[in-house]
Amino acid sequence: MATPDTPQRGTDGTVGKALEVLDQVAEYGRPVRFGELLSASPHPKATLYRLVQTLTNQGMLCFDDEQQAYSPGLRLVRLAHAAWRQSSLAPVARAHLDALSTEVGETIHLAQLDRGQVLYVDKRNARTPIEMFSQAGKIGPGYCTGVGKAMIAHLDGDAREDAIRRQAFFRHTPHTLGDEAAFRAELDAIRTQGIAFDREEHEPGIICIAAPILSSKGRVMGGLSITSSTERQSLEGLMALQPLLLKTAQEIAEAAENWQFPT
Repeated sequence: MATPDTPQRGTDGTVGKALEVLDQVAEYGRPVRFGELLSASPHPKATLYRLVQTLTNQGMLCFDDEQQAYSPGLRLVRLAHAAWRQSSLAPVARAHLDALSTEVGETIHLAQLDRGQVLYVDKRNARTPIEMFSQAGKIGPGYCTGVGKAMIAHLDGDAREDAIRRQAFFRHTPHTLGDEAAFRAELDAIRTQGIAFDREEHEPGIICIAAPILSSKGRVMGGLSITSSTERQSLEGLMALQPLLLKTAQEIAEAAENWQFPT
């Protein structure tokens, strides 16, 4: 089930293995049988069975007797809701996203970094919706999305180097940045100009401008983008919305700091 958009994972003993199994089940997006998990798992059958049974006993997975399949459990749902309230920008940014969406009429994305990749935490559809990859809860690549580049460009030191190392540089379109050198040059330009672009780099026909959401001390809290399609908009046209984008990113940053956003 690994794809170019799947974050790289490390294994930290039994806990790490169990979390990998949870990730694996979630990636299917539907109830999955044990045999399917086994065919894609690096673990021996006995190890995988033990991990799955433990996760089921703890309520992190749910087993459907009729389908003979596993899906994320209700305990995981409760934890997800707690994380959403305490660690996600989405609750504090909601009103700001609504206002920006109403004013510009284009797709709005709110994202945070997850091990060098983009975790979409909220979205507002355009007045005329566009079909695209991004949805709240999905993970996208950092190196070829506007929000990903905006966030990584403003990381410092080891955090930036770690994020760069985690990029796959898979060519999704002819416009995708294909190597680390090109990506580093793009990050330097973004840090200078303050905004990032997606020039049809992740999906054909999809373009955006993006800005980081930074704390008063310059810490990256998230990213915000205004997205459209080449059928009805151009990057030059989106650039006219830059002041609104930056204003909203600053408002979210201030609201998040007042909310004592976790470090």
